Amino acid sequence: MTIKAGDLLPDGVLSESTEFDSTTQCAMAPKEVDVVETSKGKKIAVFGLPGAFTPTCSAKHVPSYLENLAGLKAKGVSEVWCVATNDAFVMAHWGRDFKAIGKIRFLGDGSAAWTKALGLGLDLNARGMGLRMQRFSMLVDNGVIKTVNIEAPGKFEVSDGATMVKQAG
Repeated sequence: MTIKAGDLLPDGVLSESTEFDSTTQCAMAPKEVDVVETSKGKKIAVFGLPGAFTPTCSAKHVPSYLENLAGLKAKGVSEVWCVATNDAFVMAHWGRDFKAIGKIRFLGDGSAAWTKALGLGLDLNARGMGLRMQRFSMLVDNGVIKTVNIEAPGKFEVSDGATMVKQAG
């Protein structure tokens, strides 16, 4: 079953790496992020996408949130999360490429367990990409999902940062 407005954020553990080895420039060991615990008392804009370093995700989705960070903060959003079914190391390097570490949390759902809990799995096995996350966004306030915007396959029309600013109140 797919999540909807009014639902509680499903339990899950994501991975986040924000530090890099000074010698190798590789991302350091990730830390676990308990989704429910971390969302308590916060207003969070979450956007999910099929994968780091993919065309629409890199050219449009992440940039739309970077461009709208000030507007989201002005509406009381305390954190912005970018989630994909990549591991935390890939997500860290992607965030660093955008110079966005510390602005957006780049969280990995490498096993797609949270993706499944959201009901937002996207089967891309035929394209050699395995189970991925559908492109979506949602506004979460103190663990309660306030809005959900799920994109139609191949589209980028409703899950962008500007739409989330309008919905953030």
